[in-house]
Amino acid sequence: MSLAAAQSRILPRPQDAPRVLAIIPAMNEAENLGALLDELEHVHPLAHTLVVDDGSSDDTADIAKARGCRVVRHPFNLGYGAALLTGYHYALRHGFPNVVQLDADGQHPPSLLPTLLEPVLQGGVDVVVGSRYLAVDSKGSTFVRRLGARPLAWLATLWTGQRITDPTSGFQALSPAAVATLCSDGFPEDYPDVDVLITLHRAGLRLIELPVNMRDRVAGTSMHGGMRAFYYFYRLLVTLMLLPWRRTSPWRAERKNPAAGSSGEHRS
Repeated sequence: MSLAAAQSRILPRPQDAPRVLAIIPAMNEAENLGALLDELEHVHPLAHTLVVDDGSSDDTADIAKARGCRVVRHPFNLGYGAALLTGYHYALRHGFPNVVQLDADGQHPPSLLPTLLEPVLQGGVDVVVGSRYLAVDSKGSTFVRRLGARPLAWLATLWTGQRITDPTSGFQALSPAAVATLCSDGFPEDYPDVDVLITLHRAGLRLIELPVNMRDRVAGTSMHGGMRAFYYFYRLLVTLMLLPWRRTSPWRAERKNPAAGSSGEHRS
């Protein structure tokens, strides 16, 4: 796809353009963020881009502000899921019905945002997940990660009844219904992936995967690396065991209108 064609799909005329907020959760991504924003501004306005600085100790927030992005800062690190949740609430409160999210490490190619968004903007689906395992070239994934992704994909497929290949992908496009669902009580603050996809499916939302040729991280370390991987699988096991009861428990009240309240939003 040419650059002009990509811009025409994501940036239609101002009077009829759908309001889409690009959410970039980031912690200590100063080495990667500038190059990512250079690419992103070709297909999406940086003025409609929110960088959620999750307690960075470097210049992540300053780089985002200098490029004209919207910035919300957590006073300390709350976790990847908490950063996304802040972004979802920001979208609701500032009149952005649709959301696309990508990581700050450069693994998610911004040029593919129009491809992910198109099914959502056309109203055919509620959640589009970019899958590196459907693509011909699946960079950005080590052998250990690919090995660990298989049981997660099997669990997600089993629970949703449809084939899921990349349940840990953070490269997603979301409809207004999906954003509202994710802003309800119970969104994980650390690793939002398999259990979130299952929750969206149980809410009756439509989900598809599209192939995405992801790239290798340039700098920094993955949140799934080292001993954190063992904690991740432990947390996931406990979460999935409780998932059938978590939403219906009388001790866990649902907010009927997530846009009307403020109890679920992280302040910074």
